[in-house]
Amino acid sequence: MATNKESTEKKQTKAKDVDTKKTTKTASKPKSDAKATKATTKEPKTQVKEKATAKATKTTKTATADKKESSKKTETVNANKKEANKEVSENLFAKATVKYERISSRKVKIVADLIRGKNVDEAMAILTYTNKIGTEVLIKLLKSAIANAENNNHMNHSKLYVAEIYSNQGPTLKRIRPAAKGSAVRIRKRTSHTTIVLKERD
Repeated sequence: MATNKESTEKKQTKAKDVDTKKTTKTASKPKSDAKATKATTKEPKTQVKEKATAKATKTTKTATADKKESSKKTETVNANKKEANKEVSENLFAKATVKYERISSRKVKIVADLIRGKNVDEAMAILTYTNKIGTEVLIKLLKSAIANAENNNHMNHSKLYVAEIYSNQGPTLKRIRPAAKGSAVRIRKRTSHTTIVLKERD
């Protein structure tokens, strides 16, 4: 009987120890706290939606920024192309010169001032109907410049105009003519160098 009593007492003490352990465990980790932590870890649906909308707005902003940058790049490229085309058009010109022509540069300049800055056809009409000795030289020179522009540089005839025209003095041929009382008079036979430059209008 004593052994049975001791065994029952041992069982009771073990049960008590188990109960105390369970109570300590439950006290250390209450269910309410566990539920609260779970609730805090799980985000509500509204916050998820807000985050999704924020991401979408960020992506749209980045897309618009990329589009703006690409448009700026294309604008700069187009501007550079336009500048290059302008430079090319400015650099394109046709030139014709005549040297050692037996006429003074003063007589050529009188007619050259009439056609400076005019279109090619208008300049040719002015030269044909101007009664000056310098027109003969300039008509030939203008025809030569037009031929150079069309054949060598492939320029458009309708856009051509006289951009530059100038006549410089060349070497003077000195001759002598006999005069009264056995004297001699100097004769100066002047020459000139004339140039015409043609360009295209924009």
